[in-house]
Amino acid sequence: MRFTVPAHPSGRLTEAWRACVGTGRFELALRRDYQDSLALVQREIGFRHIRGHGLLSDGVGVHRPYEHRGSRQVRHAFTYVDQVIDAYLELGIRPFVELGFMPAALASGDQTVFWWRGNVTPPRSETEWADLVRATVSHLVDRYGLDEVRGWPIEVWNEPNLTEFWQHADEAAYHRLYEVTAHAVKEVDAGLQVGGPAISPGADEWLPRFADFVAARDVPVDFVSKHAYTSGPAQHVPFGVHQTLAPAARLLEQFGSPRHLLRDTALAGLPVHITEFNSSYRPDNPIHDTAFHAAYLAPVLAAGGDLVDSFSYWTFSDMFEEVGVPTSLFHGGFGLLTHRQVKKPTYHLYAFMARLGDQVLARGSDHLVTRGREGRVTVLAWAPVDVTGRDPVDRHEILLSIPVGGAPDDHRPADLVSDPARGWAYVHRSSVNEEQGNAWTAWAEMGRPRSPRTRQLDTLREAAEPGRGHCRLRVVAGRVDLDLTLARHEVTLVEITAVVDETPPWWDESRLYGLSADAGPPAGEAATADGADGADGAERR
Repeated sequence: MRFTVPAHPSGRLTEAWRACVGTGRFELALRRDYQDSLALVQREIGFRHIRGHGLLSDGVGVHRPYEHRGSRQVRHAFTYVDQVIDAYLELGIRPFVELGFMPAALASGDQTVFWWRGNVTPPRSETEWADLVRATVSHLVDRYGLDEVRGWPIEVWNEPNLTEFWQHADEAAYHRLYEVTAHAVKEVDAGLQVGGPAISPGADEWLPRFADFVAARDVPVDFVSKHAYTSGPAQHVPFGVHQTLAPAARLLEQFGSPRHLLRDTALAGLPVHITEFNSSYRPDNPIHDTAFHAAYLAPVLAAGGDLVDSFSYWTFSDMFEEVGVPTSLFHGGFGLLTHRQVKKPTYHLYAFMARLGDQVLARGSDHLVTRGREGRVTVLAWAPVDVTGRDPVDRHEILLSIPVGGAPDDHRPADLVSDPARGWAYVHRSSVNEEQGNAWTAWAEMGRPRSPRTRQLDTLREAAEPGRGHCRLRVVAGRVDLDLTLARHEVTLVEITAVVDETPPWWDESRLYGLSADAGPPAGEAATADGADGADGAERR
């Protein structure tokens, strides 16, 4: 059955999907591969903010205690902080500041998390912790300007509901940390944004209790944050894991829970930021590298902005060392990119999103149709997935009737649009699936080289590019019929623009091979160049 896409928009596509992206620990941004990867991501996707762990951990060197004349003093050093944030701003991305983890010299215990040993214990001196927060935030304001830093959300800690990230998962201790931290931030400037509690999935009961605490103590909160994942327990193999997955709709349920739970509290109406989301919470699950993963997350990117103010993909790059240095190019990392900038299928999902218009014409369980201000209509479509892997969908059809040439109230000059009732539309299609835009499959066919050589890397980058095709379709009554057939785990972007025919009057296709004007077309060729008439252009590659 063909679905008729309305000519008038039903709403706008928010930019919540690219408002933030995750990253590995803070000081990784000093590395060349990291900066090359982020530059590529920013050129083709353009995230607004970036969030990662470890700003206050020892690897960044902010908290530097010393002895002088018999007394303990603290010097706050921002050498690495400045280098990283300068690089971010040059690339058009701003920090989403996470305050953590605890400097070892300020920590009350020795519990750490990750291969790089971030300390996750409360401060042994709340006064010294508040001084550290004030010094850090003040430095950011002094260096980058108050108006700039007011646009950087400041989040207090990471997943304190888990014993791995906060000693004993002590809720009262986190509330106290939040209170001290939020007041320290606001002492620098009342207009700075501070929030939390940055909880992991399965801990939503923390949200109303957090709201009760801050209301009772008059603690400032400017936004609420949490994380969302859909994977089950880890089934460990050497240097990796496998996990079951819940349907992607579960992610959207998690996105929607804060506003539901907080609707009758003092935090009702505050911005909600999902500061981490993905399928698996593990940085070594190969599902992240697959075409399945792009198709799995497509409906989340298409609809998530209706539920939250931002949802941050965890992470933009495989430059990430929570469980150690990766042992192979493809290793199940969170990244949209591998090391050395090999694009994964989910990278292309984001790049496709970046080419959508801001006017939503239609939404469905397998498609999103938008229009940009210039009249270009874009269709993002995806094949349904089976999270068990037992019954994959090998062929999925979507039939659409698409309006062409801009909305009826389009006031662009007449010479920039074709007649809305007739003519041609140019159709460009980009696709990723099990065969196209899928470097992971090519890498497997190569024998899964752990450290690909230069020529192999070049081949993988070529294999990572989407399959692309184009044609033109006839416009009838201001519309084209678009017939899409999607392969297994396919995500496709179709861009449709009205053709303004500028062919000169002397052009004669039949003379392409040097024949005289009266010789007629070569044998076997029609006299017209309109070969796409009646063809399923979306199927031509």
